[in-house]
Amino acid sequence: MRHGMVNRKLGRTSAHRNALFRNQLASLIEKERIITTLPKAKELRPQIERLITLARIDSVHNRRQAVRVVDETMVAKLFDTLGRRFADRPGGYTRIIKLGPRRGDAAEIAIIEFVDFKLETEAKEEAPAKKAKAAPKKAKPEAEDEEEEAPKKKPAKKAAPKKKEAAEKPKKKTTTKKKAK
Repeated sequence: MRHGMVNRKLGRTSAHRNALFRNQLASLIEKERIITTLPKAKELRPQIERLITLARIDSVHNRRQAVRVVDETMVAKLFDTLGRRFADRPGGYTRIIKLGPRRGDAAEIAIIEFVDFKLETEAKEEAPAKKAKAAPKKAKPEAEDEEEEAPKKKPAKKAAPKKKEAAEKPKKKTTTKKKAK
């Protein structure tokens, strides 16, 4: 009987599917945010949440169970940073954000990330704002800024001349033949 067989096969053999999810788990633990297709993200979510739940309690047994799924370097980050970060959270460690169809094959694309993930650009924007209040920046003369930017600009490319041969050839007229009745 087929009871409880709810996982998506994703057009892969079981070994290929396991390798795919191990690679995606490692990438998600390392980068804390990955972009993938929506079905893959939905299948990845329970697996990463299971690993985070293991990582909340740092024991030898839990570490060995995690090593069965991902590499030891990923297990170290999982238990040292992610497990401590989510120690007080009762579940729901990830979120899936839909991005829409991919341009090439129209596959639904999604971002899977940890709920407390902050994009690096957001973190960088917040830090200079705090520093700006503490110490004002020195003003530079405008002439120096213009001189620095001038060499960086690339000259515009000239349009290629059109081929004369193509313009000189007359276009063929198409004639329609009438059927004789």
